[in-house]
Amino acid sequence: MSQRVEMILDVNEKPKPAQWILLSFQHVFAMFGATILVPVLTGFPISVALFASGIGTIIYSCITRFKVPVYLGSSFAYISAVQIAVAAMSGDVSAAQTGLILIGLVYVVVSILVRFIGKDWIDKLLPPIVIGPMIAVIGLGLAANAVGNAGFVTGGDWKVMLTAVFTFILTALISTKAKGFFKIIPFLCGILGGYVFALALGIVDFAPLQEVLQSGKFLSLPEFILPIAVPGFKSYHLYFGPETFAILPVALVTISEHIGDHTVLGKICGRNFLKEPGLDKTLMGDGIATSISALLGGPANTTYGENTGVIGMTKVSSVYVTVGAACIAIVLSCVPIVSAFISTIPNAVLGGMSIILYGVIASNGLRVLIDNQVDFGQQRNLIIASAMLVIGLGGAVLPLGKLVTLSGTALSATVGIVLNLILPREKQTAEKSK
Repeated sequence: MSQRVEMILDVNEKPKPAQWILLSFQHVFAMFGATILVPVLTGFPISVALFASGIGTIIYSCITRFKVPVYLGSSFAYISAVQIAVAAMSGDVSAAQTGLILIGLVYVVVSILVRFIGKDWIDKLLPPIVIGPMIAVIGLGLAANAVGNAGFVTGGDWKVMLTAVFTFILTALISTKAKGFFKIIPFLCGILGGYVFALALGIVDFAPLQEVLQSGKFLSLPEFILPIAVPGFKSYHLYFGPETFAILPVALVTISEHIGDHTVLGKICGRNFLKEPGLDKTLMGDGIATSISALLGGPANTTYGENTGVIGMTKVSSVYVTVGAACIAIVLSCVPIVSAFISTIPNAVLGGMSIILYGVIASNGLRVLIDNQVDFGQQRNLIIASAMLVIGLGGAVLPLGKLVTLSGTALSATVGIVLNLILPREKQTAEKSK
């Protein structure tokens, strides 16, 4: 049973119109940097990634019957496989996009199997001693990104660090001291305040904005890459060669992450989303969203920890807000000047905010262990948690062929699940579980 958590706005509650817009924009700011980074690294259009992010979230929400406040953004897990597939095809994206379409279908097949096999196996496969460290690894695994963006590295710029600290403190103070509506938009306030602070220090780069102004394109359709020839758009062809199928094993990694992310969100919201609406529906929504994105020439979609962190801090889990953010993302994909302006937000501001976001996720892992009274006097529990944390955070990598590797959360989760199944239960633990 999930412990109920008091939310300011619960999953099915609708905010007032003005609040709705601001709360949704808060999620847009949280996901924006990571969502556009994937197409930057893979060479695909940013506008398509934004559009696919928005439409994918709406598709997911419809399939899960608007019961899960998830936001889907561009997945980092497929970057290497996509880059290798494109290089193998001499720059042709056909193998990569066909592979991502099939990845979505793999999700759909797994969701159907889950539907027929049942859901009780989830609790046996993922007990608290596995879930807690898994959640901690998800949050702490992102910590280096936050620290790097905040400039707290060797040779870091003092202006960057000062901006990150200012953003962090402002966000923390608003979250803990503000009254009324401001208390539930601490990240939006933190970003705006941090942006003004960065302007004063002269570290805002307006190049993306100037580029759009010079082009004169203030309204345009996303730069879709389609599997059929359509005037005005680039195209690719469906290709079922070895380069395509080499991408498919990555699904094992992202399905593990999918379960972990939904477990995190469920803990924050006091619900068990793997049982209601069910893992079958969440996988189905994620899979179809990924296939649609790939059909349009976009990256694979995945649940975003940044947005989960926003929910954890604000106690606003309304699905209306996440769907609102999806609608804003779709609009942004068609208005280059707005998305260009958002992209001028310095990494220092995002870094200061992310320190809180990722920390909230990791802290929920500790909360799982505490709430379920996991006994670390039992050697079995100590070994499982220790192995998961060290492997998940130590940079361990397990290659599975040329294109696929298990690392980070996925490898940590795999180790935890295996150890939980093979390590003998001590007598005291076994008696408590009866």
